[in-house]
Amino acid sequence: MRPRVLQLFTAGVNCDRELRHAFELAGAQVSDVHIRSLAETPSLLRECDMFAIPGGFTYGDDLGAGRILSLELHKFLGDALFEHREKDGSVFGVCNGFQVLVKAGLLPGLDGVQASLTWNQSHRFECRWTRLIPSPAVRHLIPGGDFLPAPAAHAEGRLVLGNAEADIAALEESDCIALRYADANGNPTTEYPDCPNGSTEAIAGLLSPCGRVLGLMPHPERNLSTEHLPDRGAGKWGHGGEGVDFFKGLLAPYATQTPG
Repeated sequence: MRPRVLQLFTAGVNCDRELRHAFELAGAQVSDVHIRSLAETPSLLRECDMFAIPGGFTYGDDLGAGRILSLELHKFLGDALFEHREKDGSVFGVCNGFQVLVKAGLLPGLDGVQASLTWNQSHRFECRWTRLIPSPAVRHLIPGGDFLPAPAAHAEGRLVLGNAEADIAALEESDCIALRYADANGNPTTEYPDCPNGSTEAIAGLLSPCGRVLGLMPHPERNLSTEHLPDRGAGKWGHGGEGVDFFKGLLAPYATQTPG
C-alpha cells in the first residue's frame, strides 16, 4: 500500500502542485482537501499517514505570514491533529506551511520555548538557493549527500526566539533543530546570502520532540533532478537527487504498512 498524503489547500496556497509531484515521485498517493472541508470533517485525518501544508501566501499573509491559517488550524483541527500524531501520523510544512506550524504552536512543540518567523534581515523577499545541513535526528532524510540543496523563496523566514540562549539550549537538548543553513564548505552560517534571512543560529527547519512534525523554510520539492540545480549537476550544488531522497525518507515509515 502506498503512503497516503493529505495535502491542505486554501486561498493563497500556490506550491501545492510542486509538493504533490514530489510526494508522488517518492511513491505517495496524494489527496487535496480545503481547510473548510477538513474543519467540517476532521476525521479525514484518520485516513492519511502524512498531513502536508504547502507553501504560498495564505490569505495574502495580511496579518503576518501564515497567521490566519494557523489560527484556523488551532481552532478547528487542534484535537484532530493531536490524535493524528498520537496514532503515529506525521505532519509536514514547507515555507508558508512551516510558518503556519510554528504560529499554530505545533513547532517546535516544546514547553517554554517561544518561536516565530518574521521579516528577513534584508527587509525584502529573498529568492535564492541554499544549502541545508541536517541534524542527526533527520540525517536519514539526506542519505546521498552531506547537504540538501533547496531554493528559498520568502519574505518572512527569519526564525526568532523569545529567549535565544535558553531556547537554543532547549531545542538542541530535545533534537528539535532539524536543519541549518550552511556555506559552501558545509559550515552552519547566519551570514548573507548563504543564510538568506538572518535566522537565529542559522535555523532553517524544526522537528517536534516526538519526531512526527517537521517544517522548513526552503523548498526541497523544487529540487528533484539535476535539471533543477543552478549548476545542472556540475557538483557545486549536489547530485540532484537529494530532494527525492528527502521525500522518500519522510514516507519511509509508511511505505510498507498494510491497510488496518
